[in-house]
Amino acid sequence: MDEDLVETGGPSVGERLRAAREEKKLSLEDIAAQTRIPRRHLESIESADWEHLPAPTYTIGFARSYASVVGLDRAEVADQLRAEMGGQRTATASEVFEPADPARTMPRSLVIGAVVAVILLIVFMSWLNRRSLEQPDETTNSAPVAAAPAPSTAAPPPSAAAAAQGPVVLTATDAVWLAVKDGGNVLKEGIMQPGESFPVPATATAPMLTTAKSEALRINVGTAVAPPIGPPATKVTVSLRPADLMKAGQPAAAAPPAAAAPSQAPARRPAVTPPAPAPQPAPPPATQQPAPTTNGISN
Repeated sequence: MDEDLVETGGPSVGERLRAAREEKKLSLEDIAAQTRIPRRHLESIESADWEHLPAPTYTIGFARSYASVVGLDRAEVADQLRAEMGGQRTATASEVFEPADPARTMPRSLVIGAVVAVILLIVFMSWLNRRSLEQPDETTNSAPVAAAPAPSTAAPPPSAAAAAQGPVVLTATDAVWLAVKDGGNVLKEGIMQPGESFPVPATATAPMLTTAKSEALRINVGTAVAPPIGPPATKVTVSLRPADLMKAGQPAAAAPPAAAAPSQAPARRPAVTPPAPAPQPAPPPATQQPAPTTNGISN
């Protein structure tokens, strides 16, 4: 039947497709937009210009898509086109299939640029990876040097700072008289019995403790025990602020110099007085007194 259509001189596939397109008032641009077939291939199909079409398989596929848009039978168009193309295509023809719409393909320069960017990214990532593998060796070598002094310098401050921020509590280990004042306000005054405690109010701005029996008191600053505030059986007046109490031995060291000063003064004065007899060479002037007598006698 296909051979009969070709021999009888009926309308070719291209003529049928063109007539159907014009009947639907469609342009080649409309067909190209719907089928995504380049316009030059559509023109070659309508004009039976087989030399400018790709391989028969692709050409028949284009004709099928064209027939679907204009309302013709796809199979019938394909069979007729196959019969028309038989013998007219050279056996050695080898054509490369082109994309449906070259305008929509990615430019070659963009493809090359993307490949170069990927290569550069791979090189950069490998450099970063190599650098990260080398970095830990430097940090581990320098870390012990920096960390060595850290334990000695960092250990003391936390305990002292933590203790200096806690509440101050006075606890009597024996009967003791004391007075706690904050400026002109008397917070506590009297005798505390063994085991009795007195917490210094947190609102006190400058609390002061006065007692003559500091050895009978235990002073806690938070969870730490403050050092002794003075020598035994000695009247002392000390600050009850946490920072002042935690200065180990400062109040006790301040009291002895004051007491030692008067005791050392008399001891040094006897050492200075013995040189006093040295000015006794006054007798030589006494020996000169006879001179006037001798002068009197001579007169």
